[in-house]
Amino acid sequence: MTDRPARRIADTLDATRDLMDASARDGALLEAVDRAAAALTATLRAGGKLLIAGNGGSAADAQHIAGEIVGRFLFDRAPLAAIALTTDTSILTAVANDYGFDHVYERQVRGLGKAGDLFLGISTSGNSASILRACTAARDMGLTVAGMTGAGGGRMAEHCDILMRVPSERTFMIQQVHITLGHILCLMAEAEIFGAASGA
Repeated sequence: MTDRPARRIADTLDATRDLMDASARDGALLEAVDRAAAALTATLRAGGKLLIAGNGGSAADAQHIAGEIVGRFLFDRAPLAAIALTTDTSILTAVANDYGFDHVYERQVRGLGKAGDLFLGISTSGNSASILRACTAARDMGLTVAGMTGAGGGRMAEHCDILMRVPSERTFMIQQVHITLGHILCLMAEAEIFGAASGA
């Protein structure tokens, strides 16, 4: 490996470490994550469900987090209720075709959500129209609304009860912290609901 690729790799890893460190020292972010974990725990304990959505890489994060909730995170336990609204291609394409892409998550929130559920919207900019519409629908229906964004928060700041802002403006860097925050939410909810497990 030549010096230039090695330097780029090292620089990217250093930047990731620096952002993780900055996130760990961001009091507002830590408080928001704690509140989101408490909301997730309360929702799941009460028999509610997590609805989660994002676009592009954030859609992958939504599916990843839902998989950890329904399956398992640190230890074997009963399944919990989570639905990634990014996965049903028939619903996505039907709604996009008939109403426009901006409505693909809003329609699912209105059809699947109920008061007491939790909606988690993921948008690095905080301005994704499909996520904003879903947030509005969720609030209208009495769901708790949480969001993950980058530093600016975008318009999601107006639409979320809990907003987790990663202190960065770089999309791929924000996404790296978002999935870590998703893991933390899973870890905290699982531990609160089921207690500590041996080897966890």
